[in-house]
Amino acid sequence: MTRLERGGVAEAGIGAGRLAAFIEALAACGQEVQTLMLVRHGKVVLEHECAPYRLTDRHAVYSISKSFTSMAIGLAIEDGLLALDDRVVSFFDERDLPSQIGDNLAAMRVRDLLTMTTGHAEDTVERIHGDRMVQAFLALDVEEKPGTLFVYNSGATYMLSAILQRVTGEKLLDYLKPRLFDPIGASEARWEETPEGINTGGWGLEVNTESLAVFGQLLLNKGGDVLPAHWVEAATSGQVPNDNQDNVDWKQGYGFQFWRSRHNSYRADGAFGQYVLVLPEQDAVLVITSASPDMQAVLNVVWQHLLPAFEGPDDGTYAPNVSFELTPPATGKPAAGHGTTYSFEQNPFGLTKVRLDPDGSGTFTYDFGSGEAQDVVCREGDWQADQWRLGWLGDQLVTSATGDPFTASMRFTETPSLYTLTCRPDGDTMTVDVLRNVGFGPGDATLTGHAL
Repeated sequence: MTRLERGGVAEAGIGAGRLAAFIEALAACGQEVQTLMLVRHGKVVLEHECAPYRLTDRHAVYSISKSFTSMAIGLAIEDGLLALDDRVVSFFDERDLPSQIGDNLAAMRVRDLLTMTTGHAEDTVERIHGDRMVQAFLALDVEEKPGTLFVYNSGATYMLSAILQRVTGEKLLDYLKPRLFDPIGASEARWEETPEGINTGGWGLEVNTESLAVFGQLLLNKGGDVLPAHWVEAATSGQVPNDNQDNVDWKQGYGFQFWRSRHNSYRADGAFGQYVLVLPEQDAVLVITSASPDMQAVLNVVWQHLLPAFEGPDDGTYAPNVSFELTPPATGKPAAGHGTTYSFEQNPFGLTKVRLDPDGSGTFTYDFGSGEAQDVVCREGDWQADQWRLGWLGDQLVTSATGDPFTASMRFTETPSLYTLTCRPDGDTMTVDVLRNVGFGPGDATLTGHAL
């Protein structure tokens, strides 16, 4: 679905040659871009999808989720349901609160959750995972006085989602649907929730690239008639210093779940290279979804190559020497197998069986302990679409296979993730080397299976 008007590069006052140089530099910087959309003066002037990724598909946006949560809090404040200086403990009762409430926990405000200044010495998210995450968060030691120290804290955003649910009676996704997602046309939006029935807030949102671009344009327009202008202004301004961060574009100040960037810009961003970069001085929005191990590298390319393109038309043409397709590895015809099935002990990847057949295909069986198994068949050639049913790494899967030893590639196209499995059968034993480009959870590993 198209929700933004399309316009030409020249009419947007952009140098076509410099824009081509930006795309070439982006492709050469070692960060795998999957979709891209550039909006200037309210019109899309550049959009690319790198097959098998598509602009219209949902994509896991990781911590971009936080910026949407911020907008929900702003709307609830506008409705008089809470205030920035409300104490966090005031929203919960003895079912969640610890028996003794320390001074720092008692002092923690909604404002401190928004600005990542809760007083915790490190991110809380890994420590609170479980069936009762609100209770776990409130039970943690709060080492510092809230409001004094910036520490990136996804658990804080989870608490914002929990508070919103307490004051509205609705889950975050349901609350935002008529107030934000429907107005921007993001009907595809979905949001992970925890066992206690709360949307995760700080992560877990999935929307498509154009929805992100419309969101960015809405922010650039100070909320339009959808969001409170004063809240957008406050949320995207520097509320607290964060110069304790490592990378230059991560130490320009932090707002209410937004990062400030160089060149008077701000952004929502998510792990592994998901960006909604708003450039007010250029009247532009840049959206990128990617598999990026070095997020600063992408912003460096933006500053070096995209900013000059906004200076006006040039003598060049937009003809970047870049292939917008992520082809499967081309290492030769897959090695034929003997049809032996190898069984694997329980592992974090859920891989239970592998069979390599004489026709050069490989069948990989997954089961995460629920009793429901899924076979994924990988064959030579271009990406082949499959449906992933096990609720892990999205719904859409594409696969291919090449080489000797047999190497299967699996892309989960609603995430940045690519898994490569290299299979080495040796009599009654098979080892499988699992490599992942980016992602949370289990990383690279070698699994050993035995013939059935």
